[in-house]
Amino acid sequence: MGKDFSSALRPAIVMTILFAALLGIAYPLAMTGIGQAIFPVQANGSLVREAGGRVIGSTVVGQAFTSDRYFQTRPSAAGKGYDGLASSGSNLGPTSQALIDRVKPDVVRRQREGVTGGVPADLVTASGSGLDPDLSPAAALAQASRVARVRGLPTGRVESLVTAHIETSMLGDPHVNVLALNRALDAVAPAR
Repeated sequence: MGKDFSSALRPAIVMTILFAALLGIAYPLAMTGIGQAIFPVQANGSLVREAGGRVIGSTVVGQAFTSDRYFQTRPSAAGKGYDGLASSGSNLGPTSQALIDRVKPDVVRRQREGVTGGVPADLVTASGSGLDPDLSPAAALAQASRVARVRGLPTGRVESLVTAHIETSMLGDPHVNVLALNRALDAVAPAR
């Protein structure tokens, strides 16, 4: 019995070391290299930079815009807000009293900001990851009058800016990237 165990131990150790090196080192390095070669922007986080090279955000990770001069993103359930290290949803279902209690003040706040009619759900509820960078076109258009009023622009001009930034794909619903929209807004009427 002891001889069988020791004869089986050596190949098991060799295979463990081999597969650890192959799948723990070689494969990740190969995939990182391929990603950097074929998709360098995406492999490095889809970062958005100012003209001077300073990183101001990412096209795939949401960030908080708190000024009324900007379109605001979905609420975040990730840590203290858009914390990539704490990415998660709230796990609160539609019948959860905790969700209802959390959403009610947001609905009132959005209505005070000028959203009329029904408040789009993505203006008051977090996404599954808590890091969603996009809004539905309805949620972006619902904020257009506030942004136009604060910036002193015609509402139609801001609405046309939103419409120009609606992205569609074969899969998924149309959406508006909030960072791209806010950057275009600053190009039209720079923030003071």
